[in-house]
Amino acid sequence: MPQSRRTFLAGSTALLATTRTAWSIPAPTRSASGGQIDPWIEIDPAALLHNLRVVARYAGGRPLLAVVKNNAYGLGLREVGTVLDGAAEVGGFAVVRAGEALALRQVGVRKPILLMARCTEAEAVEAVRHDIQLALFDDDAPAWCRAVRQAAGKPVRGQLYLDTGMARLGRPLERSREWLDRLRDAGVVFEGAFTELTEDRDFDREQVARLGQFAAEARGRGIVVGPLHAASSMAVMHQPETHLALVRPGFALYGGYVSRAIAEQAELVPAFRLRAGVVRMERLETGQGVSYHRRWKATRPTWVATLPLGYVDGYLAEAVKGCEVLIGGRVYPVVGTVSASHTLVAIGDEPSVRVGDVATLIGPDHPAIHPHTIATRTGTSEYGVYFKLSPLVPRVVLDT
Repeated sequence: MPQSRRTFLAGSTALLATTRTAWSIPAPTRSASGGQIDPWIEIDPAALLHNLRVVARYAGGRPLLAVVKNNAYGLGLREVGTVLDGAAEVGGFAVVRAGEALALRQVGVRKPILLMARCTEAEAVEAVRHDIQLALFDDDAPAWCRAVRQAAGKPVRGQLYLDTGMARLGRPLERSREWLDRLRDAGVVFEGAFTELTEDRDFDREQVARLGQFAAEARGRGIVVGPLHAASSMAVMHQPETHLALVRPGFALYGGYVSRAIAEQAELVPAFRLRAGVVRMERLETGQGVSYHRRWKATRPTWVATLPLGYVDGYLAEAVKGCEVLIGGRVYPVVGTVSASHTLVAIGDEPSVRVGDVATLIGPDHPAIHPHTIATRTGTSEYGVYFKLSPLVPRVVLDT
């Protein structure tokens, strides 16, 4: 039985080193010379599209409602949205903030967008004007939709957000029948209905059955709610019985491993690299320490490189617990303390690294810097490795 995202622990480095290589896409050639020293995040469209095709295969050709919430899982909403908008497999996008939905429209995304959360009436009016679908689940949704329709000058296109057992958001099914009639009377254009799965496989089947029964009962009363969807990345890749009319993947699109089985198959490729240029190389003598509290001391003469990147940029402070950095095709250990703006790397007896060399701290190019490995060594989740990427770090979209 597949593990849930909450219980799945990122596997060992040995697992990454022996599976079919998830870092087989060659790293792009880029030099920090010419002014690129401060940290940047590279978005790799080839990796995004590769992951998209993998997920689409698991989905059996069903359309994908690509979840780009939370700044596209940390990678960059605008950058990812622009890449995926042109992919035939993507039928639309889903977000959880009104600002995210509008930002997608601002960068030219034309496919349907679903806002899977409550928003203010003013935000709803703006969303409707930009052909963004609203998630409907509140008691006051019928009256609210009337007001939004009048202010926006066009009908509300919405999807029914139904609580089939997750008990987090959504409309409880037992209070939905008369409410649905009132939404129809308010002139809502129904674009679909969806629910969230608990990732308890047996109960997920029951949730899907409840959603289907709701839609069938509505159809019997002359209301067609539209296509149904429930499957997130975990369910897309492990629970085909939940796929319905379309699927709603998120983390897997960015190369995230949603289960040990997916890690073992290594079909997904992290679609980003966190990089910076080396800004200092110094030789420490035996006994000299580095950074706050001198937590690491040289046991022999050792060259140490300084990178202008720290936890404020999204690199984990816990990286000193065994993480490594890729520079010039070799990996070197992180030492001392990852501070707000700096990371220190022990290079060794010889100055094999130079100021200006590009360091990759997270990415697909070596097992040691794979997000899966970093999550394991720091004792965090792989989701945390992605979500901590700072939106203030510049994104660079590589050429396809």
